[in-house]
Amino acid sequence: MAGQKDLEYTYTLIDKIFRYSFGEMADFSGAMYNGNFSLSLEEAQRQKHEFIAESLNIKEGAKVLDMGCGWGPLLKFIEERGAEGIGVTLSTAQVEACIKNGLNVHLMDCRTILPTAFGKFDAIVSLGAFEHHCSKEEWRQGKQDEIYSNFFKVVSNLLNKEKRFYLQTMTFGKNMIDADEIDMNAEKGSDAHICALVQGVFPGSWLPSGKEQIIESAKPFFKLISISNGRLDYIETLKQWGKKWWEFRFRKYLFYCSLIPKYLLNKDFRNRLDLSGLDPHRLCFEREIMDHFRFVFEKVS
Repeated sequence: MAGQKDLEYTYTLIDKIFRYSFGEMADFSGAMYNGNFSLSLEEAQRQKHEFIAESLNIKEGAKVLDMGCGWGPLLKFIEERGAEGIGVTLSTAQVEACIKNGLNVHLMDCRTILPTAFGKFDAIVSLGAFEHHCSKEEWRQGKQDEIYSNFFKVVSNLLNKEKRFYLQTMTFGKNMIDADEIDMNAEKGSDAHICALVQGVFPGSWLPSGKEQIIESAKPFFKLISISNGRLDYIETLKQWGKKWWEFRFRKYLFYCSLIPKYLLNKDFRNRLDLSGLDPHRLCFEREIMDHFRFVFEKVS
């Protein structure tokens, strides 16, 4: 599984860039366009929040846990609805940013939370964190199903009876290549190369094989209420992010300049912060090497 060091590298590295590009409490997960790509990125993210709230029956006074809360956009939305939101993340930069913005966020691994920490919840949400729960090494060792089953058990123990869990995650798609083919030195733009670039951005992480693996892992603890595919939505989200990453803002470009020495001297850093012009995540979605799903689960008695 991706540990704190791996997640710190990814999310703390981009903390300033992200907030300079998107604002203090923006989303860093796929938006929900539902085929209407005329929506702005912000409107599509708001639509996603509303879908989550309705799917989980989040009402005034409800207590909600956001597992891997990022910079807190969903927590802010939850509080606007009069509910209590608690977030956890393994990025110190995200914790600091969330606390600065008045959110109740803790530096904590969502995979090990016990009811003694915060009590039980009326709804739980995970947007993207599930992608980091299993490492490539653990997958090779055949531990992936066990890891996911243990996580669903943790979530179930944190929920009140018959309450719901929203899970949004990338998975591998129907055109995923053999793991041994992934190679940073492969031909630029090839499937092997773009998969290596994705791994460089998210070290320590290996995706689920598909939606079926997730549904089966959840079965002892949850019944599936609904499932929807967000691959095309994520492609549009990535297009919009791409525009914002490079949109000129003085403080952001000053920070970019501060990274130049490290970029020139550190090969591993160059691999993780690829500036070739490729968007490896978008290409993986377009080629169906990766997929994306939204699940609504309900706790079984």
